[in-house]
Amino acid sequence: MTAITLFELAGAEPDRRFSPYCWRSRMALAHKGLEVEGVPWRFVEKERIAMSGQGAVPVLVDGGKVVHDSWNIAEYLEHAYPDRPSLFGGGHGRELSRFYNNWAASVLLPGLFRLIAIDIVRHLHEGDRDYFRKAREARFGQSLEAMAEGREEKVKGLRQSMQPMRATLEAQPYFGGAAPLYADYILFGAFQWARCISPFRLLEESDPVHAWRGRMLLLFGGLAGSAKGYPA
Repeated sequence: MTAITLFELAGAEPDRRFSPYCWRSRMALAHKGLEVEGVPWRFVEKERIAMSGQGAVPVLVDGGKVVHDSWNIAEYLEHAYPDRPSLFGGGHGRELSRFYNNWAASVLLPGLFRLIAIDIVRHLHEGDRDYFRKAREARFGQSLEAMAEGREEKVKGLRQSMQPMRATLEAQPYFGGAAPLYADYILFGAFQWARCISPFRLLEESDPVHAWRGRMLLLFGGLAGSAKGYPA
């Protein structure tokens, strides 16, 4: 029996796992070489993760330890399994990764959401759709349909915001350097979120970010690449 359990956001299809935060944790667990049982969870199933003291995933259960929030999970894995490959690469990697975490939260994820929100609601379980629509429209101040209007033009702004990513990847294959670290999983979670839930094309094939995403999809035996979603 698998000792580690990870509650992950799922769509109407239980195997469509699409949370960017859950993908960060899933990739971190693979980086550490840890086996995990992924459990599908939906927005209205708050009681199923009540043991975490809050109402969002990812939630990791490792024996008697319950950890929520992708950043907390990464820190837990680093401290609980120090003999396995480091997520932060030692030194000040943890502190530097916090910048990637904050940049993704303030720039990358909101920019992506506005482009793919309408596709997310189409894939949700029927019990989640009203909750998702009301909560997200209130947060962003407009309908999901309005967000999607003109997205073929709006995506250019998102691509421009990724210039720091592009410049970094022109010099090295991963944000971690020669090999991926947790900073890569933070940013990759956003693109895997989009790939799993939306057919909308975010990246041009000539973009170094596109090539990096392709390498990430192949990691750990194609863990992310084999997940249910749309062509990258």
